[in-house]
Amino acid sequence: MRRRFWLLLVVAAFLALGAAGQQAAAAAKVAKSSCFACHGGVKTVLPKGHPDVKARDIASCLSCHAPDFSGKVEPKPFSVSIHRAHGRAQSKADCLTCHTWMPKKSFGLLKQKGSWGAPSNEDLVLLKKMVNSWTSSTYLDSLHAKANVTCAGCHGKQLPKDDFTVENARCLDCHGSLEKLAEKTANPDFPKRNPHKSHLGDVDCTVCHKAHRESKVYCLGCHSQFNMKIAGGSNKIEGSAK
Repeated sequence: MRRRFWLLLVVAAFLALGAAGQQAAAAAKVAKSSCFACHGGVKTVLPKGHPDVKARDIASCLSCHAPDFSGKVEPKPFSVSIHRAHGRAQSKADCLTCHTWMPKKSFGLLKQKGSWGAPSNEDLVLLKKMVNSWTSSTYLDSLHAKANVTCAGCHGKQLPKDDFTVENARCLDCHGSLEKLAEKTANPDFPKRNPHKSHLGDVDCTVCHKAHRESKVYCLGCHSQFNMKIAGGSNKIEGSAK
């Protein structure tokens, strides 16, 4: 009887330790996903004038700021502000603090249904690199971030790849028709010097406009004497303005 008693006591102790371990793991997971893990209180991260909330993690925020898995082209100030604050290379935040990820199966948000794709480990490494650029580079990606355009604004639901390119139609959804763009970039002193009304005809926007690297004016490859600048480029002008 005594031996059986001690055996039961040992089993009970192991079960208690296991339960305590599970509780500790659960608590650690909550702490990791909590804003308070890094921030002193919720008021330290809310913009001025924001109503008082009892939120402690991203899931609480999403009760009002519902995520959009459709990939629609429209400004998304909440998503942009969250990612710009935490996506910089020097930030200690990890994607999985807010996101859920199953390699090659899904990539979503805590306590939310829906997914933006099925990235592999290599895809996620590339995605982090691009988000770092999007938050703080001098390229076109960061200019879009300042205009509250998320990755999905250009890439839709498709996760970016090294060789990914954006179709003209995607650009024109926001920037208007080529005719309208030609009107904006018309130069009355040099009417034939219009990058959006070229003698080459309709060319891909990405020939000049690069998102995650320096943009370059394609015309200058032949017309090096032209004085033409481009957003997201070095804008170093060589030659004269003739």
